[in-house]
Amino acid sequence: MKTLAKLPVTIVTGFLGSGKTTLLRHMLDNAQGRRIAVIVNEFGELGIDGEILKQCSIGCTEEEARGRVYELANGCLCCTVQEEFFPVMRELVARRGDLDHILIETSGLALPKPLVQAFQWPEIRSACTVDAVITVVDSPAVAAGTFAAFPDQVDAQRKLDPNLDHESPLHELFADQLASADLVILNKADLISPEDLARVRLEVAEELPPAVKIIEASSGRLPLDVLIGLGAGSEEHIDSRHSHHDHHHEGEDDHDHDAFDSISIELPQADESLLLDALTQLVVQHGILRVKGFAAIPNKPMRLLIQGVGTRFDKHFDRQWGTDEARTTRLVLIGQELDAVLLEAQLRAALSV
Repeated sequence: MKTLAKLPVTIVTGFLGSGKTTLLRHMLDNAQGRRIAVIVNEFGELGIDGEILKQCSIGCTEEEARGRVYELANGCLCCTVQEEFFPVMRELVARRGDLDHILIETSGLALPKPLVQAFQWPEIRSACTVDAVITVVDSPAVAAGTFAAFPDQVDAQRKLDPNLDHESPLHELFADQLASADLVILNKADLISPEDLARVRLEVAEELPPAVKIIEASSGRLPLDVLIGLGAGSEEHIDSRHSHHDHHHEGEDDHDHDAFDSISIELPQADESLLLDALTQLVVQHGILRVKGFAAIPNKPMRLLIQGVGTRFDKHFDRQWGTDEARTTRLVLIGQELDAVLLEAQLRAALSV
């Protein structure tokens, strides 16, 4: 009986809005016949990123695509890995003769090290190997000293007290994502000057072992051969990678990223311009890091996909509403110390609903 080779796994990590989903979408669109399974770890109650990935052209029917996208929706992978990740991986291992590669997109708030360590478990280790951990860096945000795009409250706090520079949960999480990396992508390189990009490269390099490569990209557009087939075997050396959060997984229950809140809001149909104006005001007033979801616009047969990082919003009509589908607006707001009741009340007042 022929022994199957280990199934390679690429883990894509990075901060909110850095471009992880765009990178995965590019990889799937350029799979060149490779049979790829995708695990999407979504921070929040809505499967927004999973929905986006299901729209990719991956050479299969819609029904087959649904079977390849595995979505873990109950928090960061380091918290749910034993409850959800293992059963999903066991199912993929059982199908590994039909697969060429697995892609895992972590939450923007997840710690990659515990996930990589999960590949040391005997049942997974015998069948899979971590081909590489790819950390996607938002170059303009790092150049601005914010690490994530437009985290106004955290940035203001850091500027007021320079001693907080290495104690900020954002900075520590950024450093930990780099600490686990086998490849770092300086994304959005076209949006900053060559001088700023060179400074970002130096800052990132300080957090990395010398062997880790740093490459530049715009919208994650890189040849697939650069992204997969690295053969890093990350699970073999991850224990030697130091991270700020190592002690949290030695008996402590609290995680620095517990300070982040994910608020889900459901609304009726809403005028597009009013909704975007209202969301922009909420971002400015409450320091919201990320907004994503779907909106129902009156007299429009298609639903509006909304993705916002800080005050920058991208939107497009992604598909027709189903005949039996309730035309409601569903949004996820991600930030720190968010008041769900207040945010929903403000949004409803602005929309007069």
